[in-house]
Amino acid sequence: MKKFLSFVLITLFVVSSFALKVVMVTDVGGLGDKSFNDGAWEGILKAEKELPNIEKDILVSKEQTDYIPNLTRAAKEGDVVIGVGFMMGDALYNLATQYPDVFFIGIDIDPSPDQVIPKNLALYSFSEQEAGFLGGYVAASVTKSGIIGFVGGQDLPPVRRYEIGYRAGVEAYNQLHDANVKVIVGYTGTFEEPAKGKQMTLSQYGSGADIVFACAGATGNGVIDAAKETGMSFYNLPANAPLEQVIDKYFEMGKGYFAIGVDVDQDYMAPGYVLLSITKKIDIATFEGISNAQSPRYFQSGHKLMGIADDGVGISQMKYTKGLVSNEILAELAYLQKLAKEGKINIPSTEAELSTIDVSYIEFPF
Repeated sequence: MKKFLSFVLITLFVVSSFALKVVMVTDVGGLGDKSFNDGAWEGILKAEKELPNIEKDILVSKEQTDYIPNLTRAAKEGDVVIGVGFMMGDALYNLATQYPDVFFIGIDIDPSPDQVIPKNLALYSFSEQEAGFLGGYVAASVTKSGIIGFVGGQDLPPVRRYEIGYRAGVEAYNQLHDANVKVIVGYTGTFEEPAKGKQMTLSQYGSGADIVFACAGATGNGVIDAAKETGMSFYNLPANAPLEQVIDKYFEMGKGYFAIGVDVDQDYMAPGYVLLSITKKIDIATFEGISNAQSPRYFQSGHKLMGIADDGVGISQMKYTKGLVSNEILAELAYLQKLAKEGKINIPSTEAELSTIDVSYIEFPF
């Protein structure tokens, strides 16, 4: 019996002593986008801190042609490959088949309808429309001009779902408050050029918008820059003005100019000028995938869709701007989230569904 226990303990020690090398392949936005890629990297850093024997590496994709070479190199060098971004879905499928002893985790990748997901591939995607709905509802309640904007990167399904949900939140607010808030929509065609995001945002401000949702990766950083610069000019404040002064000026002037962040909490990037961030738990999905890969027998391959019901998407806590949103709206938002978790509200994800949205049946219990 003692010999058996000693064997078990030695075996456990040997198994636990092996490092699990995790290699992340970024989307074209690269590390430092303060959005999607950074969110996935945060999940890896969390795994390195909280899980035993995790080694990490990263390969940056500067263009789409880098996906296959980077993923191939990652599969040869690592035990777990993290592929970030919708556009590398096909490459992940192919590489997972070629390297059956390596675990592949796709972040923000929906399953292909005509392919069977390999047993070593786990895909995570998000109900972006649900998060967008919450953000759109808040934005519609805060706008003073009655016009808000949306700046997208490339016109891809996750970005489009954000847009549809954002517009749905505005329409829900319009129906429930007898309002007529409009949405200006534009796509820059890139996730990598902040200057284009800034230019489009300034154009939307010029067309009457006072809040713009930046759904464009690193390009969206330009949206936040535009919000801060426009807001500072409107308030006649310097760049280093304290938050309290920014908020006081908002109430003094009766309006302001704001950006809305995306994917991760970006409120800190321009306190007082980012109204909120519309988020999805990219870091949690990445951490979960790595954790599962540590127990190969229990690796959960297949597809997991994360939404409001499992707290996979939502909005930031509005650390700097919550005082700009009325308590009534915050209460309504909490109730709408409750209905969504209970499946009692249908949040559209397509243009056709959006055209028939009807929330007139909702009655707030307060």
